[in-house]
Amino acid sequence: MKSVTYRSAGVNIAAANKFVAGIGTLTKRTLSKDVVVRKGSFGALYALTGKYKDPVLVSSTDGVGTKLLIANLAGKHDTIGIDLVAMNVNDILCVGAKPLFFLDYLACGHLDRRILTDVMKGIATGCRQAGCSLIGGETAEMPGLYKREDYDLAGFTVGVVEKAKIIDGSRIKAGDMVIGLASSGIHSNGYSLVRRVLSLAEQKRYSAELLAPTKIYVKPVLKLLEKFPVKGIAHITGGAFYEKLTKILPSGKCFVIDRASWKPPKIFPLLQKKGKISNPEMFRTFNMGIGLALVVAARDVRAVRVFLAKQGEPNFVIGKVIKDIKRKIVFE
Repeated sequence: MKSVTYRSAGVNIAAANKFVAGIGTLTKRTLSKDVVVRKGSFGALYALTGKYKDPVLVSSTDGVGTKLLIANLAGKHDTIGIDLVAMNVNDILCVGAKPLFFLDYLACGHLDRRILTDVMKGIATGCRQAGCSLIGGETAEMPGLYKREDYDLAGFTVGVVEKAKIIDGSRIKAGDMVIGLASSGIHSNGYSLVRRVLSLAEQKRYSAELLAPTKIYVKPVLKLLEKFPVKGIAHITGGAFYEKLTKILPSGKCFVIDRASWKPPKIFPLLQKKGKISNPEMFRTFNMGIGLALVVAARDVRAVRVFLAKQGEPNFVIGKVIKDIKRKIVFE
C-alpha cells in the first residue's frame, strides 16, 4: 500500500494557501483604520475606537441557503457573497447597529479557485456596500461531506450601537405608520419553494431574477437614524411579514398592511401563479418586494420618505399600527 497523504485523501493545502493569498487584495480594500494587523495572529483583531459613551456590540450569523444551488446551476457565483453579507448586516441594522467587521466560512467538496474567487469578490463587494471590514474567514475543503461541485457559505458580523439608541420596537404605538423599502427581488429566503415550483430549465431561464443580490440597506438607514426617530425596523426574511415584521410589535398592537400600496416585482406573481400558492403562504415565505420595514410616527412619514428617496431608496407607506390584543397582522 502506498503512503497516504492529506492530498491523496482529497485535501489540497497548497491550493488553499494559494487561494487565500490570491484574495488578499480583495480583503484589503474593505479594511478600516480600526483593523489591527499583526502577522502570525490566530485571531482577527479590531480596535473599538470612536466617541462611544455606552457602546453595545451586536452580532449576527447567517447563510444563503439553497440559493446556492441556483448559483451552481447557472454557473454564476459573483453575487452570492453579497447575499451572505446582506443577510447579516441587515439583521443587526434592525437594532440601529453599524456593522464593524465581517467573517466568512466557506466549505466545499473541491477547492475550485475560479468559483471561490468569484464568491469572495461578492463578499468583499458586500462589505464595501455595508461599510464594514472583512477581517477573516475559513476555507474548508471536505471531500466526502460535500460533492465535488458543492459549496456552502456562512457569515458572521459584529456591529455597535449606543445603548441609549437601541431600536427594539418598544415605543411603537397605535397610529404609527409602516414604511417599506423596496427589495431587489427574492433576496435570500424561500428558495426551497422556488425550486419546488420551477423546473431546472425554468430556474436557468429566470436565473437573472433569482440570483439578483440581496439589497444592503446599511448606509442609507444609518444616515436616516441620525436625523429621524425610528421606532422599529424589521428585515423581511424567513417568515416574512407574519413572523419577521410582527417580531418588533409590543403586546396589544397589530399591523394593518395594505397590499395595494406597492407592486411586487414580476418574479413573485410568476411564482404564485405557477405554484398555485395562496396569498398567506406568499407573504409568509417571501418579502414580496419589501426588503426592510420601518415604523415611524405619522408626523414623520413625509420627511422620512423624502430623505430615503434622496438616498436612492424607493419606499412606500405600506401600513399602520392599531390596537388589537388578539391579532398581530391583518392584510387589507
